[in-house]
Amino acid sequence: MNAPEESPLPTPVVFLVFNRPDCTARSLAAIRAARPRRLYVVADGPRAGRAGEAALCAEVRAQVEQGIDWPCEVIRDYAPANLGCARRVSSGLDAVFAREPEAIILEDDCVADPSFFAFSAALLERYRRQSEVWHIGGANFQAAAQPGACYFSRYNHVWGWAAWARSWAHLDWAMQDWPAVRETGWLRDLLGDPWAARYWRDGFDSVLAGRVDSWAYRWTYAMWRQGGLAVLPGVNLVSNIGFDGDATHVRKSDRQLCRPAAAITFPLQYPAKVERDRRADDYTERTLYSGGLLGQLRRSASRVVRRLKS
Repeated sequence: MNAPEESPLPTPVVFLVFNRPDCTARSLAAIRAARPRRLYVVADGPRAGRAGEAALCAEVRAQVEQGIDWPCEVIRDYAPANLGCARRVSSGLDAVFAREPEAIILEDDCVADPSFFAFSAALLERYRRQSEVWHIGGANFQAAAQPGACYFSRYNHVWGWAAWARSWAHLDWAMQDWPAVRETGWLRDLLGDPWAARYWRDGFDSVLAGRVDSWAYRWTYAMWRQGGLAVLPGVNLVSNIGFDGDATHVRKSDRQLCRPAAAITFPLQYPAKVERDRRADDYTERTLYSGGLLGQLRRSASRVVRRLKS
């Protein structure tokens, strides 16, 4: 597929929502423009003891119902009580991929450029039978844009993404082999940098210890363990608008990542080989994640300052 699909979009879309009406309205508007033939709405329920949250969750659900004004099969998965970010996303996607061989996924704080849907559909088709390709991401955080290109990466950005049931089937919620793998050199060998290995080890530890409520870390771990790759666009296709006090996993320092969405050009320029772009990945690790030795020193200094203040 080398050109955008005419509407309606044949690929199913999954819309993950919770308690933010303003974000939901903007994200839904982009989905409405794509007119998917089948839409899964996965909603988490209100948290106990949170005043006003039940009303917000109800408002979001009503907003979605009213906003679906095109011919569309709607499959609703509304949790009556709060499951938490990780459990709600993973359980919702388990149900989707039990029915669908592939899908496009957007959270309520992700607003996609119209070309994101055609990009995702094209790559889902192109790499459908290539088991080493696991994930299609809509975000790009590289320094320079390449508007017609895409590249392979070890980093599976989830601000607007798509995947196949064949890859999601490998997600192991418990990360059962991590305690044993943790004590080996696997992570350092994979990343080629002791500071990056330490950063990701701490992240995986935090997820299993319950300090971080994340499905995305688990998804990354599954992909890395199986040797999978993500394919990412050469330009940022999805803008994250959720950088406010209600954002679940966003730090103030992450706000610099809130890039505007732009269009990718067709026909797409595909990589000649299915192999990761090492230069792009090095840049991603350095700027988005561990930051290497300097990043580790900054985090250590920050922890010392927090302890002194407390």
